[in-house]
Amino acid sequence: MHVTISEAEIAIEAARKKAVELGTKMCIAIVDSGANLKAFHRMDDAWVGSIDIAIKKAKTAVFFGMPTGQIGKLSQPGGSLYGIEHSNEGLITFPGGLPIVDKEGVLVGAIGVSGSSVENDHAVAQAGGSAVGVCDLPEHPWRT
Repeated sequence: MHVTISEAEIAIEAARKKAVELGTKMCIAIVDSGANLKAFHRMDDAWVGSIDIAIKKAKTAVFFGMPTGQIGKLSQPGGSLYGIEHSNEGLITFPGGLPIVDKEGVLVGAIGVSGSSVENDHAVAQAGGSAVGVCDLPEHPWRT
C-alpha cells in the first residue's frame, strides 16, 4: 500500500499551515512506501538546500520505519548504527522525517520537512503526518 496523492496533499497542507503558524519557510516532501517522491511543496523563500534534505528525511524515515531523529540517536559515535548516513545514497539522521502509518498499522509512506530548527522541522512533520495517519510503527526489539 502507498500513501495516495489525496493523502499527500492533505499532509502537505497541514504541514504548511503549521509552518506558517511557527513563522517558518519549509520544504515538505511526501514519499510512498517504496521511498519514491509522491508530492513536494517548497514555500516561497524556503532555502534551496532544504529541498534535498526534506526528500532525504522522508526517504530515511520510510527506509527504516522510524523517525529520523531516532535514527540519529542510534548513529552517534559508538552507536549501533554509526555511519549509516553514508548508506542509501545519503540519509538524514536528525529530526524532521517521520513515517506515515495507516489505520491498519501499515507503513504507507513518510514525510520529510526542512527549513528551520530541527524542533520546528519535527513539529511541522508531525502536523503533516498526523493529518493522514500516525507516525509510529509498532516497536521493534532493536529500537531504543
